[in-house]
Amino acid sequence: MRIAIRHGRLIDPAHQVDATIDLFVAEGRIAGVGQPPAGFTADRDIDARDRVVCPGLIDLCARLREPGQEHKATIASETAAAAAAGITTLLCPPDTDPAIDEPAVVELIRRRAEAAGQARVLTLGALTHRLRGERLAEMAALQEAGCVGVGDGGRPVASTRVLRRALEYAATFGLTVFLTPLDPALGHGNAHEGQVATRMGLAGIPAAAETGVIARDLELIRDLGVRVHFGRLSCARSVELVARAQAEGLRVTADVAVHQLHLTEIDLAGFDSQCHVLPPLRGLRDRDALRAGLANGVLGALCSDHQPHEPDAKQAPFGDTEPGISGLDTLLALSLRLAADELLPLSASIERLTWGPARILGLESGHLGVGAPADICIFDPEADWRVEPDRLRSRGRNSPFLGWELSGRVTHTLLEGRVIHEA
Repeated sequence: MRIAIRHGRLIDPAHQVDATIDLFVAEGRIAGVGQPPAGFTADRDIDARDRVVCPGLIDLCARLREPGQEHKATIASETAAAAAAGITTLLCPPDTDPAIDEPAVVELIRRRAEAAGQARVLTLGALTHRLRGERLAEMAALQEAGCVGVGDGGRPVASTRVLRRALEYAATFGLTVFLTPLDPALGHGNAHEGQVATRMGLAGIPAAAETGVIARDLELIRDLGVRVHFGRLSCARSVELVARAQAEGLRVTADVAVHQLHLTEIDLAGFDSQCHVLPPLRGLRDRDALRAGLANGVLGALCSDHQPHEPDAKQAPFGDTEPGISGLDTLLALSLRLAADELLPLSASIERLTWGPARILGLESGHLGVGAPADICIFDPEADWRVEPDRLRSRGRNSPFLGWELSGRVTHTLLEGRVIHEA
């Protein structure tokens, strides 16, 4: 289908475009920007007046719960939620059940995502067999099966010896390694170690559980030259370490979950289990450092860290609940709030959701240049909405933002030139 998107405010950070320009789509690709190609006749016109037209969002961490935890969510349910949120590409960590440590699991996820047809689902292969941190997974076979990288799936490798061998193996095949900076020996807790956790009687996780692992890993990266991405940083010191490594020329990138930019340990008041996340919500200084790191580009991407749960998972004493937030539905609106609060320009917010993660993954998408895949998000930046359970498309309704008033609603989402969502 040939589609003309007219009168919209086109924001394409990759090409530094922010202007009212028409966009033309044909054969699943961007066919023209500003002017249609010769002989172009639209099968459909979309009036994007008073709306923003940008690349489809790319989420670097979204647990879809399939295979293994279909009682929480499925690939079909969560990709439909992603489409409604303007997200066209999701990266699935390897901590499924079974773990993504063999090609058959990669193929299962690919087929079910294609059958759903609502979003592009990419997979990370397991760094070690069954994610147990004991022996290496067959990374070459996983890469051949379609994995765009390998990772620890939120289960960090405790053994430095095993991790070094895994990084060497990944470097041999040019794979990006996605690491969770958390020391398992220090990470047995459910809140940031500090006065709030002490007052509430909660087991604390110190900042050193994150920063110590990053310092160790950076030394291995320096020795091996491997490309590493640190996922979901939470501490001010972590941002400093990554910034210094980047200045030294190490092949290191990092992201932050959007909820870490809006919430802190103070939000644990009342033992709200919706705020039970891992890494934990930390202090105001940490939040401000994460915001600054996002603004100056040290943190190259925003992600949802999507973890949908069934209601029972959050209905217990705080320490006994399962950590995680259902984040697909609010990813765009919370990112736009950063721009509204003048923490960074709108184009920069969109860049961290599109071109930034595309570069980390080495994708050809994430921009709207001629010839790029026609993955497009169209949203109304002024549309206000209240976050309520029945308005969330994800099967998971576990969000600490319930009751918040947000701005920004997606009106159209296109995946490779197909309209997969229309409000």
